[in-house]
Amino acid sequence: MKIDDKKIAELSHLAKLSFEGEEKEAIRKDLEKITGFCELLNEVDTTGVEPLIYLSDNVNVLREDQVKQDFTKEQALKNAPKADSDFFRVPKVINTARN
Repeated sequence: MKIDDKKIAELSHLAKLSFEGEEKEAIRKDLEKITGFCELLNEVDTTGVEPLIYLSDNVNVLREDQVKQDFTKEQALKNAPKADSDFFRVPKVINTARN
């Protein structure tokens, strides 16, 4: 697949990046290699190959819940920018006024 300047501009806008000069040419070459590899994968015969749903044969591997206290409330609040006796204090982010 041929990658043109328009495609690079679209992708760089989405990624919030900018490329100029040699960087732009390097990105173009990298993207062409990536799309070329993906096109190569389309040529692989996958007849009779079941789709991979899970990466392992393990089913519902769970651990028992263990109640433990790693740190006290005072330790948790120690580095908080603002706190009162029991809680973190944060700026109000929800406006409850109705129009």
